[in-house]
Amino acid sequence: MNSIIVAIAQNNAIGKDNKLLCHIPEDLKWFKKLTTGHTIIMGKRTYESLPLKPLPNRRSIVITDDPLDCFEGCLMVTSILDALKCCNPDEENFIIGGASIYKQFMPLTDRLYVTRIHADFEGDVFFPDFSLNEWKLISSENQRIDSLNGFPYSFQIYEKIR
Repeated sequence: MNSIIVAIAQNNAIGKDNKLLCHIPEDLKWFKKLTTGHTIIMGKRTYESLPLKPLPNRRSIVITDDPLDCFEGCLMVTSILDALKCCNPDEENFIIGGASIYKQFMPLTDRLYVTRIHADFEGDVFFPDFSLNEWKLISSENQRIDSLNGFPYSFQIYEKIR
């Protein structure tokens, strides 16, 4: 099963200057809890933006258009199809970005884990639009505003309508 995990602002922004839009400690904990022990798939720029490379206790697949790229501790592939061939279809595999990878994986994804940030941010990378005719919201938990983030957000889970 393929799942996308992403934090999205109200204006669909997901990043700026190859960085997250903001720092939400609870979102990072949610990301870690969900992805630990699983395969994560990302593009080269997302990998380069990680504070720890590779992320511990996860199997990392990096999609790059340069076949000479080699990141220690990662499986390198040059296409979405090659990434899928390296995944166990009986396990949950997480697509963690960036925008181009998300867009290509949307038709191949079964579940979306969205941290919905209820604020607009200036961004240069945006999450692709998705239709609620194709996705069913199965869970939404509003999170409290705390002194570290200053804006409301929700953890949402969507499943593809079959």
